[in-house]
Amino acid sequence: MKNFKKPLAALAVLAIIFTGCEKANIDVDTTPADGSAIGEVSGVWAKGSTQVIKGDVIIPAGKSLTIEEGVTVLMDTIAKPEFIVKGNLYSLGTEQNPVRFTVNEFYKTDAKKFGKLWGGILAAPTCAELVLDHTIIEYGGSTTSDASTSVKQGLYKAVAGENLPALWFSNANGKLIVQNSVFRNFQEDCTYIEGGKIIFANNVFYTTGVSGGEAMNFKSGCLADVAYNLVYSTNTNALKLSNSGDRTPQAYIIAYNNTMVNTGWRRPSAKGGSVWVEATVRAELYNNLFANTRFGVKRDTKKPEDSRSIYSNNWYYGYDQTTVTQFQPNSEIVGGVNDIISTTIGANDPKFVNYPLSTSTSNAVFNTGWDFHLQTSSPALNKGKTNFTRHHAAGITANGITYTSPAPSAFVGAFGTK
Repeated sequence: MKNFKKPLAALAVLAIIFTGCEKANIDVDTTPADGSAIGEVSGVWAKGSTQVIKGDVIIPAGKSLTIEEGVTVLMDTIAKPEFIVKGNLYSLGTEQNPVRFTVNEFYKTDAKKFGKLWGGILAAPTCAELVLDHTIIEYGGSTTSDASTSVKQGLYKAVAGENLPALWFSNANGKLIVQNSVFRNFQEDCTYIEGGKIIFANNVFYTTGVSGGEAMNFKSGCLADVAYNLVYSTNTNALKLSNSGDRTPQAYIIAYNNTMVNTGWRRPSAKGGSVWVEATVRAELYNNLFANTRFGVKRDTKKPEDSRSIYSNNWYYGYDQTTVTQFQPNSEIVGGVNDIISTTIGANDPKFVNYPLSTSTSNAVFNTGWDFHLQTSSPALNKGKTNFTRHHAAGITANGITYTSPAPSAFVGAFGTK
């Protein structure tokens, strides 16, 4: 499976205004054209169609739903549907025609910047395979109540008052592929992953988290390769890595060649930062670029990570003294082998093609015109490490397609030169 190193190309289509129609249809499990759905769904949603989700939908255990390129999955903002996956889900967009889980353009106001207008994609332990490829997920993250289907069926945290993530996956024996996708405008966590063989690659996360929430939150049971992702201004961490939950196998996360910018500043607490490690998680972090993030890699000193964890060749840039000071290694802040960490303001400028490094760290608004590729003069181009082993180099096969985690690059961050 071809891996794409340029997820920002997908952002070129994000500003397209939705003008889909709402053609009535009976509440069926599949439709070859525009339609509406509530209850059980499976089969195929055809290329370019609009599917209006009038209430909670469930892919039954043992069945699958394939969403073809260009499909708009339009959520009713009154019903605030939950998209529950007990079987398998394959959302297969393309760069030119992504799949969109969204709401009508009318509701995309600044007041709704952090979504809350529908639930999220909630994959139960019976979900064996879930693929999101070139998929945009936005404006969700509503808060559960006693009447929520997820609460009644014991899914996610199964209590009222929880803010739903964009994606929850909970099968330690399952397969989860998330690539070339965009997560934006969510109330809290983008993803909350409780197990599985996992690839997260070439994704973009931004404008998420009112008062908490991570971009990628991994728990016990996860064997994950996390690479070439851009995370901008999450409320809390870009990556929360934990072995909590007592599932087998032990959480083992290999994160490399990711770019993190301005993360953690909107949650001024101990856990607000960039990468948080805790509870005997086994972590390997290579070639990651931290630009103006709050802290670098931070550990829970009372429940630290596995001693076999490795940190190497990560790059740190701080525009002001507060940021630079918080990068410095101590008992809580991890310093790795060959990490580039300076005590000087403005040192280690990665020389992005187009991003003002003076942008306020409290800013949560993402400009799709920014370009986080490196200039040809960037000092970060040849500072990466490539001789390490990732989990899924041989690939994960889902729905008959083999997805491989991308090879590491000699540059630091998610993007080299254009």
